[in-house]
Amino acid sequence: MTQIICREPAVKPILESTLTCPACGHRKTERMPTDYCQWFYDCEACHQVLRPKPGDCCVFCSYGTLPCPPIQAAGGSCC
Repeated sequence: MTQIICREPAVKPILESTLTCPACGHRKTERMPTDYCQWFYDCEACHQVLRPKPGDCCVFCSYGTLPCPPIQAAGGSCC
């Protein structure tokens, strides 16, 4: 029996994501950290403190145009 080993290609994550404040709609492109999850973000327009939605690991996964780098790396399917 032949065993097929399936691996995801090494893809470099995109490190910029545009956050949208749910309170006022202000948008700002920010660089995502690669070594920690960002749990808080202060909207510069209305000063609302954004926190991740339940089930999300960080504010980028909740309010960003792209999820954080670890989620980007784990998000694809190889087969």
